[in-house]
Amino acid sequence: MSAVTMVKVGPHDGGVRLDRWFKKHYPAFSYIQVEKMLRKGQVRIDGKRAKASTRLEPGQEIRVPPIPDKAADDRPRRSSSEAVMSREEMQAVRDMVIYKDDWVLAINKPAGLAVQGGTGQSKHLDGMLDALRYEKQEKPRLVHRLDKDTSGVLLLARNAPAARILTQSFKGKTAKKVYWALVGAVPPQKKGWIYLPLEKQPGAQGEKMVVDYGNGKEALTLYNRIAKAGRKAAWVALMPLTGRTHQLRAHCGALEAPILGDGKYGGKNAYPLGDKIPKDMMLHAREIAIPHPEDGTTLRIKAELSPHMVQAWESLGFNPNHGENSIELLEGYAGDLAHCPPQDLRDFFTTKEDRLND
Repeated sequence: MSAVTMVKVGPHDGGVRLDRWFKKHYPAFSYIQVEKMLRKGQVRIDGKRAKASTRLEPGQEIRVPPIPDKAADDRPRRSSSEAVMSREEMQAVRDMVIYKDDWVLAINKPAGLAVQGGTGQSKHLDGMLDALRYEKQEKPRLVHRLDKDTSGVLLLARNAPAARILTQSFKGKTAKKVYWALVGAVPPQKKGWIYLPLEKQPGAQGEKMVVDYGNGKEALTLYNRIAKAGRKAAWVALMPLTGRTHQLRAHCGALEAPILGDGKYGGKNAYPLGDKIPKDMMLHAREIAIPHPEDGTTLRIKAELSPHMVQAWESLGFNPNHGENSIELLEGYAGDLAHCPPQDLRDFFTTKEDRLND
């Protein structure tokens, strides 16, 4: 068994009931166990007996009894919805980490790993987050998503205030994301924008985003052509300025330049190079620039290409260094459009109040 520990209540746990604090930080103890320890005086707050309903205050010190050995080893604490993980699997999750501080943790998510559970998804990142607690008592929290077959940067919040601030950044326009993709056509212009409203519709392959000028939600993507492979494919950097489901995949598919390997939105056109490159989807969240939740300074995180994309880049003779300034270039392009937007983009760069005052 582990030793008795004295734990200080953090600022984000102020006002939380004691029993709920245990459920959050020490799920190895059942509700009945917590009640029994409280009755025996084994759990105390600032040296005094307490009740399950006691509301906590930041700075208070809680006496936590020893945790049974079966729950105290380095296996992750799990709820019924979380994946059962071996030590090797836990280490594999930790090997994905590319950035960590007291507020934010970032991983390079591999292609093929779902972020959350769903139909037929027994293994997903959300069920593995206990492996990423490190020195923290609470597991990190998801604040945005990537498709299962999209690799790259995924941010996690390490406390409740960080989760709230980061989520707001993603909902607003303060988070900038750049993706690298191989597409099945060569854009004639070096840079440009895709402005197509999207609506979710059911289909034979499940729900799918389609262009719908009547009912669709506004969606805007900026792109920059970095390199091309003959006339059949091109390496592009994509910056979504809105956050619609499958936005990049739907936009590229609608322009008959589908992301390679994306059969859902490209059909047969998603495989123009045959066996020259892997059949996996060629979409990678390359970089995120976002205000840090602690002090607002810009946090920039890059993720190296996944193995199947490295193989494709090498096969096509692309040098990854040629795309290093993608986010700066597209941020500058977004600034130019904001300063003098085309007529049908004007709503993206003005507020509702601005339009009412025109």
